[in-house]
Amino acid sequence: SFWQDFQAERTLATLASSLPQRAQVWRDGVVRSVAADSLVPGDRVVLEEGERVPADCRLLRSAALLLDLSLLTGESQPMPRQADPLPLREGRPLPAVECANLLLAGTTVASGRGEAMVYATGLETEFGHVFAVGLLVANVPEGLLPTVTLALAITVQRMARQQALVRRLSAVETLGSVSVICSDKTGTLTCNRMELEEVWLPEDWPQGRSFLLAGSALCNNAQPAPSGPAGESTEAALLQAATAAGLDVPVLRARHPRLLELPFDSHRRRMSVVVAWSPGHEGCPPLPPCGRLVLTKGAPLEMMAQCTAWLLPSGAVPLQAAERTLVRQANDRLAAQGYRVLALALAPVGEGPLPSGEVLESHQILVGLLGLYDPPRAEVPRAIRQCREAGIKVTMVTGDYGLTAQAVAQQLGLLDPSPLAGSGPMADPVRVIEGSTLAAIGELQLRQLLKYRHRLVFARVTPEQKLRLVQAYRSLGEVVAVTGDGVNDAPALRAADVGLAMGRSGTDVAREAADIVLLDDNFATLVAAIRYGRSVVANIGKFITYVLASNVPEVAPFLAMVLIQVPAALTVLQILAVDLGTDLLPALGLGSEPPEPLTMTVPPRGRGLPLLNRAVMVRAYLVLGLTEAALSMGGYLKVWTDHGVPLQQLRRLAPQLLHHRAEPWVAGVQTQASTLAFALIVAGQMGALLACRSDRLPVWQLLGVPNPLLWLGLLSEPLLASALILLPALAGVFGFLPLSPGDGLLLVAAPLVVLLVDTAFKAGLRALKRRQI
Repeated sequence: SFWQDFQAERTLATLASSLPQRAQVWRDGVVRSVAADSLVPGDRVVLEEGERVPADCRLLRSAALLLDLSLLTGESQPMPRQADPLPLREGRPLPAVECANLLLAGTTVASGRGEAMVYATGLETEFGHVFAVGLLVANVPEGLLPTVTLALAITVQRMARQQALVRRLSAVETLGSVSVICSDKTGTLTCNRMELEEVWLPEDWPQGRSFLLAGSALCNNAQPAPSGPAGESTEAALLQAATAAGLDVPVLRARHPRLLELPFDSHRRRMSVVVAWSPGHEGCPPLPPCGRLVLTKGAPLEMMAQCTAWLLPSGAVPLQAAERTLVRQANDRLAAQGYRVLALALAPVGEGPLPSGEVLESHQILVGLLGLYDPPRAEVPRAIRQCREAGIKVTMVTGDYGLTAQAVAQQLGLLDPSPLAGSGPMADPVRVIEGSTLAAIGELQLRQLLKYRHRLVFARVTPEQKLRLVQAYRSLGEVVAVTGDGVNDAPALRAADVGLAMGRSGTDVAREAADIVLLDDNFATLVAAIRYGRSVVANIGKFITYVLASNVPEVAPFLAMVLIQVPAALTVLQILAVDLGTDLLPALGLGSEPPEPLTMTVPPRGRGLPLLNRAVMVRAYLVLGLTEAALSMGGYLKVWTDHGVPLQQLRRLAPQLLHHRAEPWVAGVQTQASTLAFALIVAGQMGALLACRSDRLPVWQLLGVPNPLLWLGLLSEPLLASALILLPALAGVFGFLPLSPGDGLLLVAAPLVVLLVDTAFKAGLRALKRRQI
């Protein structure tokens, strides 16, 4: 048991090391992703929301940056950080943790972004000065059977090969009971490979597209790189489109340097920058004279409330009701094709101090719309069908527009084609629920919706609403798995029964909050992980059935001694030999069984359902156990009958054997009979081992399923029994004698009889289920 615990912990440590922390750092004039432990003083790092600070740094630039210092200070409230130099306190510098222009290793960017210069790494950091920092990855309680630990450890390794990194062993078992999956869209159901597919302008003018792309490249945090733009997938796609259109992005950004940034957040649904601007560049139509320009990129319908005009070749023209309708129609047309639609707007800024964010983003001029497409993952439709067959509800939870979410859900097979498709682009209100609608309904209505409606899509959802959905599903008794990648997903990941973070696109905060990390960000990997989780629960049930089955023939001799007053067919040492021969390697083999072919065709296991349930006990005691007991006791009585001792005479001999006063020939026959009873139990357990590979399928349908440890366990049973019986030293200790040649047929028949009885029992159960259906 200790060895299995050690192996499981070593496996988890190895898996954890396969996901090293990365850092974005300027190298050779471009931003590159490097291992955090390769940073040196003088490196200039770029930090985004949700990322962990890899070294002690001094801020050079910041945009609405808040730092989570709870690891060092214990305070949960994020603190603001800015690049301004600090005054001395009484002629002395402030402690590093109180310096608002320092970012300390181990802390996390709660919101905003910034660039900073590394001045200390490793043990030289404030974090490195602490005496001890503990991280509990997994803990297996003492006393668990080695089989359970081995089953979990082997499953963790198998899941790692399928790109699912387990951070908490308990999550493996919980996966087997998942009944609802609340999944992100971008990167999980789709490829996270955005491309600009279509551009819409109020009026087709030659340089309008170029100006729209130039604005989207300026209001953008992706960075050009030799291998392609680096950054968030949407912004990288816009940068790629601008480059493909012939724009030199570095030159463009140098000509119009950024003066201020208002980062994107999930409530405003937009991002704004203020750039220096000189008229006449990038084919811009006439604008009021200004030295600065506000560029805003975000959700079209939300931005329409801030826009008072749109941009035409002749200049800004006021937006009337008819024009606003055209913009909405264009947005819905693009969204109905599954495009993520973004709007770009601008506003001139005069001289003097910059106004507040709300004022900057008001009275803007709409430039146009950008339709970006992220293709669905090819393997996801099949994974969704598997979930449906397995009785698992799949709910899409996304911040995207309703029509976009509906179109992607239909492409994936999560939703059927909309019955309203012929009447124009309109989201199906029965299946697609907007965040505004979710906010308007009470808890009772929400629970009724989740209980009676399946295959739902929640669009324009805030992180708080995502958490509310998880809590509502759990209140209905569902076992919920949630995927997430951002800082704001952490509460939902924690609240779920199983939280799954993205390994590629996820933030450090999300990965720390999750139980499992999907290294490839793929929904299909989640479904594969659920399959393995179900197999762990099934394997523990198989092991329990197998062990309980051997208890019946071990108890039967003593029951027979009391009820029909015959000598005990087994001694205590012989019972221990049965346990040693049948419950060690064979049971470990059952614990390492791969998932059955029908694993994902049955409903989820209910929350709190015990492993030792009625079905397990009936099969173990009344089917397998009774069959083995009948074979063992039948063999025991056969030996006495073959020596001319009927049942009545055997009863008279029982007291003599019990008090060790029997004649030598009587004691010899008793030893022979006990040996055959023992051998038949071992042979019967060989059949039970094969039968327990499935509680539904007959044995021949599983012969091709590989499991070397199980076959090793099967081979160990006759070898161990033969050693105990044939080796004089062991035979003398355990009270065995060599078997007669005629007993060989009984030993061959015993496992076959057990298999036949079990197969008939399974066939009866299947017939009963068909009759009930």
